Amino acid sequence: MASVLFNKRFNILNYNTHNMKKIIVMFSVAILSATTLFAQKTMKPEETETWENEPPVVVPDGNYGAPSDAFLLLQDGLSEWESEKGSEAGWTYENGIITVKPGAGVIQTKKGFGSMQLHIEWRSPEVLDPSKTGQARGNSGIFLQSRYEVQVLDSYKSRTYSNGQAASIYKQHIPQANATTPPGTWQTYDIIYDAPEFDKKGKLVKPAYVTVIHNGVLALNHVEIKGSTEYIGIPEYKAHDEKMPLVLQDHGNLVSYRNIWIREL
Repeated sequence: MASVLFNKRFNILNYNTHNMKKIIVMFSVAILSATTLFAQKTMKPEETETWENEPPVVVPDGNYGAPSDAFLLLQDGLSEWESEKGSEAGWTYENGIITVKPGAGVIQTKKGFGSMQLHIEWRSPEVLDPSKTGQARGNSGIFLQSRYEVQVLDSYKSRTYSNGQAASIYKQHIPQANATTPPGTWQTYDIIYDAPEFDKKGKLVKPAYVTVIHNGVLALNHVEIKGSTEYIGIPEYKAHDEKMPLVLQDHGNLVSYRNIWIREL
């Protein structure tokens, strides 16, 4: 009987203790809320104003051109570009437009870039051979930091694997929409790229992320890049420099580019 009474008293004590803890927590929250409300009523507006770290002035171009702090990559022909081996870029240039010269190989910027806002306009050639479909139509690519590909392809009424069409992160992410216009027309990519980070031992600390807006339509919204672009196999990260060249791919098609500029972030 004594044992039963003890257990009952112990359970009642636990119950009361638990309730007391709840009452204390609720009372604390009430006091905190009242204190916060009082502070908000007594604070001055300037107490929550931040005047440090004033954003720099950037003058936008009214005609959707490059803003005042952008790095222009086609201002002087191919002077900002070179071949993959460091020799002269072998593509053709005319009136501010560069075009793939099949067999000349990829071209890359002489300057390296990390996180960036990239604007680039591209045009796939008009279809002369109806048998050319999928990856055989207007194929090229934009490689961020020389290894993460945003696909360039004529995906206008031309089916291919979804993670390989225009505006995809090749073999990794499918665009939310296909905003491709007919071949022969100019198209735009506006790309926000957040570069990966590695520690001193080459271990990945933070993956890369990218947003792609295709012809004004959101195609990829801050998606995580899974590693270097691979045609065969699973992508994986390998440590690289903080800033690497922007690469344009020669896939044997007469794809053209113009109005390329970058804002480093």
